[in-house]
Amino acid sequence: MAGVKFRFIIGLITGAIGIGVGFAIGTAEGADSAVWAPVLGVGFYALGYLFAPMLAIVPSNRMQGWVWTLRKYIPLYRVVTAGIGLSFALVIAALLTLPLSQMPEPWGWIAPLICALILCWFFVPVMILHGRGVIKFFFSAYPQTGTTSDSRSNQIIVDTNAIIDGRIADVMHTGFIQGTLLVPRFVLEELRHIADSADLSRRNRGRRGLEMLNQLQRSPDIPLQISDIDFPDMQEVDSKLIRLAKMLRAPIVSNDMNLGKVATLEGVKVLSINELANAVKSVIIQGEDMIIRILQEGKEPGQGIGFLDDGTMVVVEGGRKYIENDVEITVTRVLQTAAGRMIFSQVKNLSQ
Repeated sequence: MAGVKFRFIIGLITGAIGIGVGFAIGTAEGADSAVWAPVLGVGFYALGYLFAPMLAIVPSNRMQGWVWTLRKYIPLYRVVTAGIGLSFALVIAALLTLPLSQMPEPWGWIAPLICALILCWFFVPVMILHGRGVIKFFFSAYPQTGTTSDSRSNQIIVDTNAIIDGRIADVMHTGFIQGTLLVPRFVLEELRHIADSADLSRRNRGRRGLEMLNQLQRSPDIPLQISDIDFPDMQEVDSKLIRLAKMLRAPIVSNDMNLGKVATLEGVKVLSINELANAVKSVIIQGEDMIIRILQEGKEPGQGIGFLDDGTMVVVEGGRKYIENDVEITVTRVLQTAAGRMIFSQVKNLSQ
């Protein structure tokens, strides 16, 4: 809908230009402006409507990508101080233009230009050289430690599976992760494809992800932004995410182990909700006693399975006959895996 409105606005602008051109042609050539104006107006409107993306959207996306790439190599404070130096030079040059323009020709127009170039050549390098001091002088709120664009941004790129998982919303509400959630449009496209999948399980996951994204957008406590930055030369979403993260110097929230490994090799920080959940689980040590309810049979003969409040699976040797009962157990081993934690134990009276 927004794209249609944008095309309509561009069409109106180009149509108005066409009408103006038609009147100009009619006046200059002595032709009938009442014929030229509407014809060119309709023609320009059609061209503007058809080529609106090529005229504005595509160049805007590319320019945005270039700007972020430039920021990666040039600290922001240097750009600011260069602008300040250029402003000083142009103001002084403007003040000197009037007296210098009184000189005999051709110096009357050459001298102001030479003066402006000399002032720019002087002020811009000096301001850049003393960049931190200049920033500190003009912006008292600027941190004295010298925060530049070399530091990481406050944006957090969200992967598709992190959106489907949904726990990112709860984590953001707690305040442990702060910043703006950045959802690339190519991630939205992947979510849409998953939601339209013929496979029922995959389709339900995609729809849950879209619903979770809508909840995040409606939440006043969670800043969320949709990014139009894309990389047409890449096909895989994971590769695009890593490249975007390197461009913006931002971490990625993802539970994808393979993406996490590749991103780490590329120097990109990955925030895993699974790792966070494992890190905040209560500490269980070997030999500790606890009471747990046996809920089901285990794989091995005589085993029972129970779960802690945080979802950790507890395998109880000799616990099969206590299904649907609370028993006191003794922890015999704690196994930590990439998928989570598993606890092995046995009924306490059997361990004695």
